[in-house]
Amino acid sequence: MSAPHQPAHLDHSRSRRLLERAREVIPGGVNSPVRAFAAVRGDPPFIARGEGTSLIDEDGNDYVDLIGSWGPLILGHAHPVVTEAIIEAARRGSSFGAPTAAEVDFAEALVEAHPVLEQVRLCSSGTEATMHAIRLARGFTGRDVIIKIDGCYHGAHDALLVAAGSGVETFAQPGSPGIPAATAALTLTAPFNDLPAIEKHLQRQRVAAVIVEPVAGNMGCIAPAPGYLEGLRRLTQEHGTLLILDEVMTGFRLARGGAAERYGVDADLVCLGKIVGGGLPLAAFGGRREIMQRLSPEGPVYQAGTLSGNPLAVAAGRATLALLDEALYARLDAIGEALDAALRPDVEGRGLSMTRVGSMFTIFFRSSPPQNLDEVRECDLDAFARFHRAALDAGVYLPPAQFEAAFLPATLDDRALQRVIDGIRAALAVVDGAGQKD
Repeated sequence: MSAPHQPAHLDHSRSRRLLERAREVIPGGVNSPVRAFAAVRGDPPFIARGEGTSLIDEDGNDYVDLIGSWGPLILGHAHPVVTEAIIEAARRGSSFGAPTAAEVDFAEALVEAHPVLEQVRLCSSGTEATMHAIRLARGFTGRDVIIKIDGCYHGAHDALLVAAGSGVETFAQPGSPGIPAATAALTLTAPFNDLPAIEKHLQRQRVAAVIVEPVAGNMGCIAPAPGYLEGLRRLTQEHGTLLILDEVMTGFRLARGGAAERYGVDADLVCLGKIVGGGLPLAAFGGRREIMQRLSPEGPVYQAGTLSGNPLAVAAGRATLALLDEALYARLDAIGEALDAALRPDVEGRGLSMTRVGSMFTIFFRSSPPQNLDEVRECDLDAFARFHRAALDAGVYLPPAQFEAAFLPATLDDRALQRVIDGIRAALAVVDGAGQKD
């Protein structure tokens, strides 16, 4: 039997020197922790530029990008239509702190596209969108307690950066030093795909809102179990609680109307980000008119942002959304199906598992697809780290953690797709025989 193919190690000498410099002036050398590649026991390549579906690092190494800036780049890097829209907007001015016609056009497009939206407010990041949605839900219901799902990530703000309590009866614990225990004590947690846990919370507490990623992307890609989202809608309505869909990842990715359209589920509020900004900092939250009208200046719930509706970001978002038609989503589905068909036999033949929802996917180093965070924690993380390094050497840029979903761009052509398939197969061969947990 021939030995498994071992990808050649790439030169990262310039990236290593940049990391050394960065560590002197930036904590950990990165401006967001997952970029540090700590979970895969490696150092990150420093990126010089993006071209279509490729990333080229400072050492000249070329990768097929399956992160896409963590989801926004559904059209790939530097799409000419989006780039031109940004340039044209910049010529007219980069920021006004005042209303613009483009904001109105963009808000109308969002409301038309997403089935939950009747009104929408723009902001600058997914973290802001979820933070403001939580405040609005509390202000609308007059209740303080919220429920989040273990493993779903909604940004690094105090109310939601929490860890599960010791049982269904207990409140969350601070997820980081610097978060007051009193703040965490207003958040309850429940496992993903677990309706009985949600029901127990709602029976015992007056809950303002349940917030959930309809398809989890921050513990790897995990699909909702049949009836889970519908059950959340039913339970929240029964208890006078708002349901917030965090569609920062899934919005405009799983369908034009996001996961709400794909799964036919209703909600009270939805948070959008990533794709809606076309690669620039932009996000939104919105929902039922009667709830949104509680926001200032119409209502008493305060929310503001100097760069909300920034004209460059709105231009990029409008240009991106205009290109997301039925043909593009058909192409995305075809890419996902081709990848799935090519890789699933290799993955499952090695005692691993793979979950894919549309253009989101994760290979789990566990024999059966996980349904919640505890099951993801059972994955062989050492084997995943070796797999990730081998895939990078094979020219495939995957999320540097078992707990993150990969994203396929709609511009991935047949040649690049085959390069992804070949690179992942080679990386899987490198870790053959790894002990997978279940």
